[in-house]
Amino acid sequence: MAVYVYSIADKQHPLRLDGVTGVGEPPAKLRTVNAGPLTAVVSDAPEGLRPKRRDLTAHQAVQDRLMADGTVLPLKFGLTAPDDEAVRTALEERETEYTDKLQALDDCAEYHLKVKQDEDALLRQILEESSVARELNNSIRNGTAGPDASLALGELVAGEVDARQQSLAAGVIEALRSFARDVEPSQPTGEDFLSVSFLVPHDQEELFLTTELSLAGQMGDDFEFRLNGPLPPYSFV
Repeated sequence: MAVYVYSIADKQHPLRLDGVTGVGEPPAKLRTVNAGPLTAVVSDAPEGLRPKRRDLTAHQAVQDRLMADGTVLPLKFGLTAPDDEAVRTALEERETEYTDKLQALDDCAEYHLKVKQDEDALLRQILEESSVARELNNSIRNGTAGPDASLALGELVAGEVDARQQSLAAGVIEALRSFARDVEPSQPTGEDFLSVSFLVPHDQEELFLTTELSLAGQMGDDFEFRLNGPLPPYSFV
């Protein structure tokens, strides 16, 4: 039977798994696979596994329990192996890599930050600060613009939006970087111009959270900061 893999930990980890069950219906029983200094937490993998709420919750519950007692490599939902022996072989072959990652993640949690800016406020700002954009916009509204004015204005505004938001994103990351052991940007979606994960040591969490809150206040009501964490450090495994 295929094996579902939740996490990898050092063999010294307490691995308190009592009262926690795995994915599937009925919930699978958790067990461990050992190899050298490493241990993988696994269960039998149900057939046709999909990211349903119950199974996502079960996966997260395993990570939360393990993280409460020490550092683990939390694997993303849905990772399976053919059998226990395949898991053991992977632990043996990648022992150095996994051990190094455990050291890198030691005593840390992930915080994921997304930021967006009110679109209307940004457009007003561009028109106020760019004389070229303002003149093009006025000529279009007055009916005196040439046939290419709308296209020119659109390209100008798009360029300004991109440049300003890249600068803002870099500034936010720079302000918080000193409190993180590592930073992992990701592609923003929707209206967000920033999507980034921070690997924050526990002894820096208070400073990180205070600085993020202060930064959101300084940037004002036109910006929406959404911080999620502490999380298992999936982005850094």
